[in-house]
Amino acid sequence: MDFTIPEEMKMLQLTARRFTNEVLMPLEREYVTHDLLPFEVEKDLEERVKAMGMWALSVPSEFGGGGVGPLGMWLLEEEVNRALLGDRHQSRGFEGEPLSLYYECNDEQKQKYFYPIIRGEKNSGFFGQTEPNAGSDPASMETTAVRQGDHYTINGQKAFMCSPWGGTHVDWEYGCILAVTDKEKRGRGGITAFIVDRDTPGFKIGRSYETIGGCITCDLHFEDARVPVENRIGEEGQGFILGQKWLQATRLSSAASAVGIADRALEMSARHAKGRFTFGQPIASRQAIQWMLADSAVEIHACRVMGYHGSWKAEVGRDIRQESAYLRLYSAEMVGRVLDRAIQVHGAYGTTKDLPLGKMWRSVRHMRLGHGTAEIQRFIIARNLLRD
Repeated sequence: MDFTIPEEMKMLQLTARRFTNEVLMPLEREYVTHDLLPFEVEKDLEERVKAMGMWALSVPSEFGGGGVGPLGMWLLEEEVNRALLGDRHQSRGFEGEPLSLYYECNDEQKQKYFYPIIRGEKNSGFFGQTEPNAGSDPASMETTAVRQGDHYTINGQKAFMCSPWGGTHVDWEYGCILAVTDKEKRGRGGITAFIVDRDTPGFKIGRSYETIGGCITCDLHFEDARVPVENRIGEEGQGFILGQKWLQATRLSSAASAVGIADRALEMSARHAKGRFTFGQPIASRQAIQWMLADSAVEIHACRVMGYHGSWKAEVGRDIRQESAYLRLYSAEMVGRVLDRAIQVHGAYGTTKDLPLGKMWRSVRHMRLGHGTAEIQRFIIARNLLRD
């Protein structure tokens, strides 16, 4: 039986494509030298997205969202990321998507932190797992949370914090962090998730870092920060498991972004190859160029099919830990290769700021690092294979 995309998802895909071509592409040309869009432009995009009925798309309908599953969101991410407006953490107006950890909140927490994000009243903020000495290895996490009566005292530091769906640290109102509550168990039941409000005593946002891709990250500092017990998500020791759910979702999203960027680069390369002449012939007639285009097309197709399969498995509720590792590894390296070839095909033009290729290349470099490095993904894949 042939694989087909359901009609309603095709309509979503076409709507996202029109929005990208008619709204995002012109903005890309206007703000070609900007890494991040001006605040007022982002707000205008939000209003446009809401008017299209595409706000909070991935949120289940029972919570007031669009009810679009992982496959539909893959199609959306792929389309909108064809237009590069700064780093992929730029929202492009598609917000209202709470972190997956917020779905684990109790009713009282949902009213205070979950629903305001869906309604567009508050920013979704940060997810704090990475630390200066602990990234993909949660067992090395040094931030601690010690219960003292009706609150936890948190000490430690988080690094490279950025908002998963738009916004910067300037407008964060709260976010989620993971902290060690049992030093003996650590990654095996000793890490707990907490919601931290911006005005929490002892908590402050530290130094900012501007990355080569345009994303602005920052440090978080906790010095005897007092976080109420009612801000704990789930039970003590469940934090690492809950955090992994978020990472799997972001790995799908990141892979879809990579496919969209790579597809745009390939399209540009093919167009340029047919219009650029050397020695009386278009460079598209040269086997060296043809092979670069062919290699890129095959890799993009492989990643897209892998993404469709992973998204389908997630949609029907199956475990995608292995698939998300496949996608995170392959997509991050694939898009780098495709962009490198695209710049080569364009020659010196590919290095100019008149074209978006250089900006794309800078933007995707972080994909081999964030949400688990390429090396960590290989470790995860091999471990699962050997275990099975």
